[in-house]
Amino acid sequence: MAQKKTSEVDYSMQEKIMALYELQKIDSQIDEINKVKGELPLEVQDLEDEIEGLNTRIENINGEVEEFNSLTKQRKREIDQAKIQISHYKEQQNNVRNNREFDAITKEIEYQELEIELAEKRLKEYSVAIKNKKAQLESAEAVVADRAMDLAAKKSELESIEAETADQVAALEAKAEKAKVKIDERLLTAYNRIRRSVRNGLAVVTVKRDACGGCYNRIPPQRQVDVRQGKKLIVCEYCGRILVADNEE
Repeated sequence: MAQKKTSEVDYSMQEKIMALYELQKIDSQIDEINKVKGELPLEVQDLEDEIEGLNTRIENINGEVEEFNSLTKQRKREIDQAKIQISHYKEQQNNVRNNREFDAITKEIEYQELEIELAEKRLKEYSVAIKNKKAQLESAEAVVADRAMDLAAKKSELESIEAETADQVAALEAKAEKAKVKIDERLLTAYNRIRRSVRNGLAVVTVKRDACGGCYNRIPPQRQVDVRQGKKLIVCEYCGRILVADNEE
């Protein structure tokens, strides 16, 4: 809608520059309102990221516990199978025909007993690992619960501030849209780029006492004349901000 109006009306450069200045004043007011939020938006984001990371860790730990439980069942099945085999071999020993068969069966029994011993050793290792993982799980869940309380409190505070300032911000944003009608896309892009690159968000500043209102470096007289005439866009050669005439001066 705004772009259509811009193409329909041929605004002068001076009108575009003053619209930029008006937009800057509106955006600065919105910036001041947002300052009330302080670090809350970042703190909320940080807490959400931390909780997401912790939940991923909890999922991984649960997966590891499930794997150890699965291995535990497998080792127990192997022990049961080995005991059955030993029982069968002992029955066979009662029916052997010579010492060679007896010795062969004895070796099979010894092998199965070693398998049982190894499996029981693994079961103890799994038990210790599961215990450690559950301790890690409990610790991570406690941290998540703590961070969730912090997040809820900060979200509530942020939502309260946003609710209090919503009408004011909406009114300012409506004014900003009206100012943008006079500004073409190229100037808006430059304005937004400068705003993102400077610490205080001031992309458009006035010339005060012969100096840039952004970086306070001296502006040459001829450039000041060009700024006052408003026939072309003049930027500070030091900080890159867009310069406009100070009506009060």
